[in-house]
Amino acid sequence: MSGNENRPGGTADWHQKLEHVRGGGLTSDTNQTSGMRRFEAISGKTVGSEKLWMGRTHVGPATNSGDHHHGEAETAIYVVSGHPVFVFAEGAEEVRVETEPGDYIFVPPYVPHREENPSAEEEAVVVIARSTQEGIVVNLPSLWAEVDPNAGSDGACQS
Repeated sequence: MSGNENRPGGTADWHQKLEHVRGGGLTSDTNQTSGMRRFEAISGKTVGSEKLWMGRTHVGPATNSGDHHHGEAETAIYVVSGHPVFVFAEGAEEVRVETEPGDYIFVPPYVPHREENPSAEEEAVVVIARSTQEGIVVNLPSLWAEVDPNAGSDGACQS
C-alpha cells in the first residue's frame, strides 16, 4: 500500500499545500525587544511550521535595541536596507559588526547581542530566519548577563 489511495489524483500523503504570507500580512504579535519592532511571517503559529521561524525586524533611525538572545535557535539575518550594527561581547570588550544591504549575519544559540542603527535618517530593515518554529526572545539587562542554556527552552538569564 503506497499511502496515496485515498488522496485526490493519487498524490502521496506527504503532499501538502504551500502557505502564502503576503508582505502586508505580517503580524507584530510576537516576542519583542525594546528599540526594535519584529514582524512574524512564518512560524508554528502562522503556517504550522515545525522547525523554522522567519520574519522582518525594523530599527528606527538613531535607535538601539535592548540586549537579548534567542535561546536554542540559530539565527540568520539578511540586511535589506540601512546600515545596522550588530553588537556582541567578546571577553570584556564590545565587538561591533557594521553591515550594509546584501550582508548576512549568523547568530549562534544563546549569544547575547543587540542591533543598533547609527543613521539619523534611515530605518534599518532585516529579514530573520530561526531554526525554531517560534520567535524565542530573551531580553537581558546587558551583553554580559549570565545565560544558562540548561534553564529551559528560553535560556533565561540567571541573577
